[in-house]
Amino acid sequence: MRVLVATAVPAERDAVAAACAAAGAGVEADVLATGAGPAAAAARTAVALAREAARGRPYALAVSAGIGGGFAPAAPVGSVVVASEIVAADLGAETPGGPEPFASVADLGFGTAVHRPPAALARAAAEAAGAALGPVLTVSTATGTAGRAALLARLRPGALAEAMEGFGVAEAAAACGVPALEVRAVSNAVGPRDRAAWRIPEALAALGAAFGAIVPVLDGWRERTWS
Repeated sequence: MRVLVATAVPAERDAVAAACAAAGAGVEADVLATGAGPAAAAARTAVALAREAARGRPYALAVSAGIGGGFAPAAPVGSVVVASEIVAADLGAETPGGPEPFASVADLGFGTAVHRPPAALARAAAEAAGAALGPVLTVSTATGTAGRAALLARLRPGALAEAMEGFGVAEAAAACGVPALEVRAVSNAVGPRDRAAWRIPEALAALGAAFGAIVPVLDGWRERTWS
């Protein structure tokens, strides 16, 4: 069972890699720091997936993992979320005068704005990690105001978190015929930018603990059909 885990930065990569190594299950997890943002995540994930497939050692799953912002009160700081949907939240066009000020790329007829992980796998991963299960938004610009946070929550009801790489990883995985999953630990609330309130070390610890619990689920994936 080979899994590619894509993080944005080395600190996330190291937290996940340590958890995967400690789990000691039959999962071969390669953990890659792609850089920040959906473009870097997509490009480097696609290269890794295609390279290993060409070598005859394809990955069975791509996972976007890291820390991110949580929508209060559903995803408080220190909690973990697993994506039921991986959503390109700001890929589209502004639409002044319409019922909403934004139309997604899917609304415009130019592609997809949502990737859905295997539902049973996402549920099992969330249950193992004690995580909330719901939509996770990918943004190119992190939210910094209460107004934007409210708009995102209205456009995507039930959204739990936002980050900057998940949709890029999922898009690359889809192009390579590989399912995708997203796991996020919450380091800050989505809304006004307040760096003093960020809890990055705690979120990295939560991310590692979550992966330690999820690895056995991934190991069991070899024996089951997830849909």
